[in-house]
Amino acid sequence: MGRPRLLVSNDDGYSAEGLHALADALESLGEVWVVAPNREQSAVSHAVTLHRPLRLTRLAERRYTVDGTPTDCVAVALGHLMQGNPPDIVVSGINFGVNMGADVHYSGTVSAAFEGVISGFPAVAVSQQVGEGFTWAHAAAFARRIVEWVLENGLPRDTLLNVNVPLGTPRGVQLTRLGTRRYMEGVIEDRDPRGRRILWIGGGEPIWEAQPGTDFPAVADGFISVTPLHLDMTASSLLEAMRQNPPEWARDERG
Repeated sequence: MGRPRLLVSNDDGYSAEGLHALADALESLGEVWVVAPNREQSAVSHAVTLHRPLRLTRLAERRYTVDGTPTDCVAVALGHLMQGNPPDIVVSGINFGVNMGADVHYSGTVSAAFEGVISGFPAVAVSQQVGEGFTWAHAAAFARRIVEWVLENGLPRDTLLNVNVPLGTPRGVQLTRLGTRRYMEGVIEDRDPRGRRILWIGGGEPIWEAQPGTDFPAVADGFISVTPLHLDMTASSLLEAMRQNPPEWARDERG
């Protein structure tokens, strides 16, 4: 059996230091392919470019940029560059900033990993908290450990591991679920230099709920948070309750 093949992407763009720290850390595990956006694509979620063709640029052996989203990059890698000889795992990151709680729905980093999951491959997304004492070293080292573990053990179908690394030397690892956060200033109104009204989305610092067992308090306490995420977002308990006692509009009027 040959060496594993690893596909690496991100949403901060090909020039991002975190991407290359991740790729370098994984080189000893197998054949690393890097396919990343040619510019920053943060918070684009799972956007796919359908209204125009994409440009693929080869920078070096197994190193490419795409003028599209993180999802585009993984799709191009799987459906074109690596077609016929696919990767054993998709790894996205290292993101400049954490992706916890509901932010995973906006994250291009997590979406790149989910694109791998959609195509049937195990995936890991890695993000690094930003602030005093910032370094890529701990996130890169842990990424190598967890990717090696996934290569050896696999993951259940339709799942990925979302990793968030705290500032400083981690105190350890906690297995967590997604937390909850609120932004106090969701939309801020301002004026451009010509006096025209403009709106900024996502203003203000988030307020996290310190729920035990979730990702935020783990990272806040200095632990690496590892959260398994599943592609199926079905609210299973509500679905079962509605099947047991169907609303009037869900009943079969013919029988």
